[in-house]
Amino acid sequence: MPYEELIKKAIKAKQYAYAPYSGFPVGAALLTEEGKVYTGCNIECASYGATNCAERTAIFKAVSEGERNIEAIAVVSSSDDYTYPCGICRQVIMEFGNKIKIIAARSEHDYKVHVIDDLLPDSFSSEDLKKTGGGYKDGI
Repeated sequence: MPYEELIKKAIKAKQYAYAPYSGFPVGAALLTEEGKVYTGCNIECASYGATNCAERTAIFKAVSEGERNIEAIAVVSSSDDYTYPCGICRQVIMEFGNKIKIIAARSEHDYKVHVIDDLLPDSFSSEDLKKTGGGYKDGI
């Protein structure tokens, strides 16, 4: 799927954002290696810690449907600038692979593509847990 099509889906998802506190609607569209697309929007809550970002909404939807192989995720917002995943979202994205492409878009024709490993270098991952000999088990 061309990135422009994925961005269009993220733009559409943004319209469903529930952002009454920040006024900053965000949409995301995730592409699996198998070609499936899952979308998400940010969902805010008066108890700010319970807020969920668009990227994680899309990832959680995909994972809840059995997907684990993420190829790319496009992110758009109401900003005139590029919007990138927050730190928590970067960590969640990294959980599913360090080569996932992040498409930060201002429009379907104006975007930048990065690899998550470049946006979150030296990240903490399951590989770190394996080094401890602790409770991590392969296959989780």
